[in-house]
Amino acid sequence: MPLARSFSVTSLSGLDEWDDEFDLDDAVLFEIAWEVANKVGGIYTVIQTKARLTCEEWGENYFLVGPYMESNVRTQVELIEPTNAALRRTIDKMNSSGCKVYFGRWLIEGSPYVVLLDVGFTAWSLDRWKSELWENCSIGVPWFDREANDAVLFGFLTAWLLGEYAAQCEDPPHILAHFHEWLAGLGLVLCRQRQLPVATIFTTHATLLGRYLCAGNVDFYNNLAEFNVDKEAGDRQIYHRYCLERAAARCAHVFTTVSQITAIEAEHLLKRKPDIVTPNGLNVKKFSAMHEFQNLHAQSKARIQEFIRGHFYGHLDFNLDKTVFLFIAGRYEFSNKGADIFLEALARLNYLLRVNHSDVTVIAFFIMPARTNNFNVETLKGQAVRKQLWDTAQTVKERFGKKLYESLLVGQLPEVSKMLDKEDFTMMKRAIFATQRQCLPPICSHNMLEDSTDPILTCIRRIGLFNSSQDRVKVVFHPEFLSSTSPLLPMDYEEFVRGCHLGVFPSYYEPWGYTPAECTVMGIPSVSTNLSGFGCFMEEHIADPSAYGIYILDRRYRSVDESCNQLTSFLFQFCQQSRRQRIIQRNRTERLSDLLDWRYLGRYYVSARHMALAKAFPDAYVYEPHDPTSTTGFRYPRPASVPPSPAHSLHSSPHHSEAEDEDERYDEELEAEKDRVNIRQPYSCFTDEKDHSN
Repeated sequence: MPLARSFSVTSLSGLDEWDDEFDLDDAVLFEIAWEVANKVGGIYTVIQTKARLTCEEWGENYFLVGPYMESNVRTQVELIEPTNAALRRTIDKMNSSGCKVYFGRWLIEGSPYVVLLDVGFTAWSLDRWKSELWENCSIGVPWFDREANDAVLFGFLTAWLLGEYAAQCEDPPHILAHFHEWLAGLGLVLCRQRQLPVATIFTTHATLLGRYLCAGNVDFYNNLAEFNVDKEAGDRQIYHRYCLERAAARCAHVFTTVSQITAIEAEHLLKRKPDIVTPNGLNVKKFSAMHEFQNLHAQSKARIQEFIRGHFYGHLDFNLDKTVFLFIAGRYEFSNKGADIFLEALARLNYLLRVNHSDVTVIAFFIMPARTNNFNVETLKGQAVRKQLWDTAQTVKERFGKKLYESLLVGQLPEVSKMLDKEDFTMMKRAIFATQRQCLPPICSHNMLEDSTDPILTCIRRIGLFNSSQDRVKVVFHPEFLSSTSPLLPMDYEEFVRGCHLGVFPSYYEPWGYTPAECTVMGIPSVSTNLSGFGCFMEEHIADPSAYGIYILDRRYRSVDESCNQLTSFLFQFCQQSRRQRIIQRNRTERLSDLLDWRYLGRYYVSARHMALAKAFPDAYVYEPHDPTSTTGFRYPRPASVPPSPAHSLHSSPHHSEAEDEDERYDEELEAEKDRVNIRQPYSCFTDEKDHSN
């Protein structure tokens, strides 16, 4: 169901340079979210990565507002005295009135100021504030919903902070407050209800009702207009949360979402069409030489291979140099994140690889946190056996080297039969016997608390992927976030992603999708869908996404079985690529990172802020939206050389040698230069010309 394009819908050339009429010296920006200095989900990444750019634009007039969490503050925040006189008076007044408000710098890029509100300290006001919410807004919050109770406390404290700040300012201030998600949305509603002099923006990163409906196995996107939203929210006991979210969306001066697909969803579920789509970006660190990120890939892949040697000891009957690493990561939402369709596609891929007698092995990692009680003993044993084998090999190597050295010293060529004695052979035989294994390599690296009902393990039992020698597809389920201090797989998430060959994210519900975006900026190809914000964004801006390593799966207009077949086809084609073709594809994928840089995408937030200021303070600010018909955007062209997919790069003659493949027409620097000509370099409206040239 198409939504009419607004002027700024993900068309990167749609925003021209701003005029000097927007003077932000007398304006103050408060950005409010539950995930300020408090990592819960993707909104934390949005705010953290965007902070440096926003600080460049607003300077000392930018403040982030979030909840006070003592454990997070100890490691992430440096508490200081407020530098803004009005804000200092505001915090002193609130602290003397029974609140606990903290001020400091968040220790991330840009070092933004943060105002942290202790919601637990003001819990004594919860009943009074709930009564006020019911009397003024007719929204009732049940006592048992702790998350909603926190939202009430946080919302009233935020409105109190903004109202007190407006009162403490000597001159009439131009306050702009940007609220993220329903947990912060009540503060916006109260600002409008109390008629505070505050311009408001509300951004929904995913609608509450949409997430619940998609988890219920309904044909969500093709029936958006048919849902009785009040009944559906009530049936799921989230009506009070839905009311808070919908009220914030309706009351805001400017309403934004993170993607075009979420804009369609919000129009039907929240009953307001978003004013602007504000795609999520990342801080992209470009490499000076093309081979640098390829080297990082090789280093990280070697570390994953070490884990595989231990995990599959006794059954290491496949060539690691011809092994492809796939992975899926994120919240453990079996259907929403597409783990169900990924597993089914892996079973079909396993069949294709076996019947085609392929020498390629696929190892699929599932990085999804679930309830566990400890590491799997068999998994830990595998890493211990691998280390023991390595120590044995090192010992024998040292003894061999010493004998070789002594033989050469006396001017004699060594006799090979005397270089290894009986003791050496005994050590090696003992090491070989230690690698014998009676059971198959484990699927799960941890002991699951709900093993019999776990969705991933249940599906694996059904499709029969048990890591047997006959299977060309192996599965490793790691139900815990990755950490460089883990005794099992000592890598952080970024290192792990760099070491893999393909990220697979066939999500059914994914308003944006940071996981495939992170893959892209690290030069790792990925599978996304036309129901994710990232997938739609890339489809709009790339003429041939698969040639650039972005495979877009159709989950909206195809049945589940058809989508599964399409995903299987993507994976099978990827497995057929030569090593050189994968290198070419990674180079192309990494070049797309400019599209996801906040230097590009930050301009949409700039647009939203200017629009809100103009609506709230029409005497001081004027905003004229661009003509939608003049917004043409740009697209990455099809690559000049042959696409790296085997389906498109086969020779016309059936007889060709490997040498011919090496001469295939491809010049990385020439192709990159053509992309630079077609694509404008990132532009930030608040940096000078010198910054543009760097």
